[in-house]
Amino acid sequence: MTMKWKNQLTGMKPYQPGHSTDEVKKMFGLDTIVKLASNENPLGFSIKVSEFLENQSINHAIYPDGYASGLRQALAKSLGVDQNQLLFGNGSDEIIMMISRALLQPGVNTIMATPTFPQYRHNAVIDGAEVREVQLKNGAHDLQEMAQQIDENTAVVWLCSPNNPTGLLIDQHELEEFIQKVPKEVLVVLDEAYFEYITDPSYKNSTTLLKDHDNVIVLRTFSKAYGLAGFRVGYAVAQKELIARLDPVREPFNNTVISQGAALVALNDSSFIEACRIQNESGKKQFEDYANTHNLHMYPTQGNFVLLEVKADADLVFDGLMKKGFIIRSGNALGTPGYIRVTIGTTKQNEEFLQKLTDVLKDAEVFA
Repeated sequence: MTMKWKNQLTGMKPYQPGHSTDEVKKMFGLDTIVKLASNENPLGFSIKVSEFLENQSINHAIYPDGYASGLRQALAKSLGVDQNQLLFGNGSDEIIMMISRALLQPGVNTIMATPTFPQYRHNAVIDGAEVREVQLKNGAHDLQEMAQQIDENTAVVWLCSPNNPTGLLIDQHELEEFIQKVPKEVLVVLDEAYFEYITDPSYKNSTTLLKDHDNVIVLRTFSKAYGLAGFRVGYAVAQKELIARLDPVREPFNNTVISQGAALVALNDSSFIEACRIQNESGKKQFEDYANTHNLHMYPTQGNFVLLEVKADADLVFDGLMKKGFIIRSGNALGTPGYIRVTIGTTKQNEEFLQKLTDVLKDAEVFA
């Protein structure tokens, strides 16, 4: 007997995380591997989180606080919003899935850029919605074309800023103009996973948009700058009525006791985030200088990663770098052939990586 699978699951593949560091060590007989593939924080997490983990005495036999009360109170105060304007997820990935589950179904459509974070499309397809993808324009969202794609059946518009994989920030004026054009019954999701790394002086904190727009939701995470990717804590901010409609979709107890505790400690260490931002800007300049020296295009990123031209098959460059101990992402897998996406590492990691990249590009006869 054949199970009654959704038709749209036919041919779909699960998320492919790539090779682990242990796998690569075994494959190539290497002692050390530097992973610059998933945009994790190369500085790890705050020493205060380390101290919390060493000294915590949590009873793991009981369920966590399903409301995340302590973290909720602190985060609301930090953002200057009411506690009922927050929704927590097992990473912001889960909130993306909640939004899709709540709003997307056969007969409606959803609009997003391409290439962008793939989970928007992935969830929309599973839920049977029509996916309308608008090609990036010079690496940035084409908001004018996205607005033209909206019709009476549009349910959700996804905006990733800074965009993954290009790193470009949506222009503030263009963003505000776009939101004004979007019908009130269409949800605008502003995914700001890399918010803490933004240094563009024109950027205006997106939570200020919520006061005048009840159809905007902002997503952020503790996985990137806070260095808590393994703890899986993301959150959404919106007007309380929107959060109230979305909250029933959330699974109970979706953030563990230890995850809530680690996120709360991390939130209170603003000096660590500032240090990470400074380090990221320094690392970004290393890549910019390299790109300029070798006449390679690099998108002006506002995240903790770069999308760098290699003037060769990105898969070959990916393989060459992996053999030399560096795991990155091939642009072929991201919809950006001829480019590689690299997490900005520590100063030493960046220096070593760029030297190995030079060797690989010489082997590929890109460099003389």
